[in-house]
Amino acid sequence: MTTEDIRIDTANGIGFIALDRPKALNALTPPMLRAISEALRAWRHDQAIRAVMIYSPHVRAFCAGGDIRFLYDAAKAGDSDTVDAFFIDEYKLNHAIFTFPKPYIAVMSGVVMGGGMGISQGAHHTGGLRIVTQSTKMAMPETRIGLFPDVGVSWFLARAPGAIGRYLAATGASMGAADALYARMADAYLDDGALPGLIESLRHQRFLDGVDIMRFVQNETTKYKVSPIPDASPLAEARTLIDKCFAAGNGAAILASLEREADASGSAWARGTAAQLRERSPLSVDVALQQVDRARFSTMAETLRRDLDLTRSVFERGDVVEGIRARIVDKDDQPAWKVTRAEDVEPKDVEHMFDSAWSPATHPLRLLKD
Repeated sequence: MTTEDIRIDTANGIGFIALDRPKALNALTPPMLRAISEALRAWRHDQAIRAVMIYSPHVRAFCAGGDIRFLYDAAKAGDSDTVDAFFIDEYKLNHAIFTFPKPYIAVMSGVVMGGGMGISQGAHHTGGLRIVTQSTKMAMPETRIGLFPDVGVSWFLARAPGAIGRYLAATGASMGAADALYARMADAYLDDGALPGLIESLRHQRFLDGVDIMRFVQNETTKYKVSPIPDASPLAEARTLIDKCFAAGNGAAILASLEREADASGSAWARGTAAQLRERSPLSVDVALQQVDRARFSTMAETLRRDLDLTRSVFERGDVVEGIRARIVDKDDQPAWKVTRAEDVEPKDVEHMFDSAWSPATHPLRLLKD
């Protein structure tokens, strides 16, 4: 299967998905979502297919997320059905990956954000691998545009060490390869230059089964060493302060903790992180923190249903339309958030964002099961 933005084929018992929309950093369009979903649906029960690999032939980006401009235009036109349909398709795909019964291997080179995390993180749950490279720039920067970490990623953030998940969700901080490995958002490392050779080997080398394929890929990744090592990554070095300032509380409490730390110890990290947090949508920061906390005790299906509830809320009464306007459309970087200061966010308003527009019996994702 080949479309304008994606190439899908099979060889040697492996399904290959190559994201090929480089000018848009492989941002996911509705046809791309449908093409991946259809391929996985066909391969799920095809005994000839023993593993799946998704990657980008363009080192600049694996996938920068969903097509935000498409969603913005639909929202501005009052077309909530189109917005809903995009997220419903995307979250069904995220769940299909998470529950895929064969090894799913995601090579996360270059920019990996938003929806790119949604089509890669589930690999870990399939017995597959999330592979990073020296070009990896991974983040969930949604609070910067008034959104929240969706596509089920809060489930993984909730299982990151210490308070790292809450920190990443609130700030949208970017991670390199070593950071991603330290945060348990990646499993293995490969040099960018080794990817074409790995794909070529997978297409032609003889394999007995999916286990044999995974053994080969894992062995290939051991030939390359990430630098710095994960325990010496920037994220690891900030871990003590992350756990101290982000372990509990809402955005206002975290900011107060960061600013106390900056005043008491002169920490440049605390001061810089507080400044970064002040630029985010205060309402979205609190929603993101809550979503990670709730995901800790949720299944992936429950997490994705909650993601869909939240997307409806943030587009109807949150900051996302204004955030996209300011950061992506007009690029004036002057978003007029509904609540301008973290200290002024009301808990009841955060709770209201989690209200569902659907009953359990009519929810579009009611059939998802883990």
